Amino acid sequence: MLSISNISKSFGDLHALKGVSLNLEPGLFGLLGPNGAGKSTLMRTLATLQQPDTGSISLGGVDILANPNAMRSTLGYLPQDFGVYPRMSAKALLDHIAVLKGIEPKKEREAQILSLLKNVNLLKHSSANVSTYSGGMRQRFGVAQAMLGDPKVLIVDEPTAGLDPFERQRFLDLLAEASKDKIIILSTHIVEDVRDLCSDMAIMGAGEIIARGAPEDLIKTIDGRVWRHVMDKAEAEKFAGVAGFLNKRQKRGQTEVSMLGLDFNDAPPAPGFVKADVNLEDAYFAFLNGHVTQSQMGASVHAA
Repeated sequence: MLSISNISKSFGDLHALKGVSLNLEPGLFGLLGPNGAGKSTLMRTLATLQQPDTGSISLGGVDILANPNAMRSTLGYLPQDFGVYPRMSAKALLDHIAVLKGIEPKKEREAQILSLLKNVNLLKHSSANVSTYSGGMRQRFGVAQAMLGDPKVLIVDEPTAGLDPFERQRFLDLLAEASKDKIIILSTHIVEDVRDLCSDMAIMGAGEIIARGAPEDLIKTIDGRVWRHVMDKAEAEKFAGVAGFLNKRQKRGQTEVSMLGLDFNDAPPAPGFVKADVNLEDAYFAFLNGHVTQSQMGASVHAA
């Protein structure tokens, strides 16, 4: 188990993490939140790249803040941004990283590297310098290096950024397969990644864990309360500050506004709104905007 207890971290006047606590077992865990929520700060702290101001983190009962090598020896990490050596091929750079991870002998390294390059669809580009890769190719290389050595803890921060739909699905399939015996933390602001992959998740905002549970349980919290209406942009702007506002999106040249009903009656929030099926994005904005809370989620799930 990876146990995170009351972690806080500040950078000057910026409180990036505020008492974050999570217990994680093997499987895929989704950490969903907007940019600036504190996700990357938490990931860097778990990867032992920085110390928290307060709190504790343990892996299998071992204090990784006091013994960072206990985490580093079994960690795969794909940060949001990473650099590469400018004149090394993908195959050579993976071999270099494998040596640093202590993967021996050479034949074992080569077999693992070729398998990973094939899995991330880079085998035919393995002799090219990584610095010449496109953004999507570099991201796929990052996935391969993170999975070197069969890590027991895998942290991936915004992993599908820059990937086309086919590459994204290929990567998500890799994570799903690997999650059978690993703790995998998928940190992202892309709701679809969590919805498609994770049976356990948390919503993070302003450095805090706002809600945690299975995606379907978060959705149940607001089931039957979401209303939508397609309107012109000027009209849509009027709803942005109204109680119960969830989000707005462009739809065929107009703007679709989603609202959360303040109760479970059948009265629409305004004329023209119709009741809609609830999805994870609705639940995400409902929790993030403070319309519902973790305690309400528990009550809703129990009632269901």
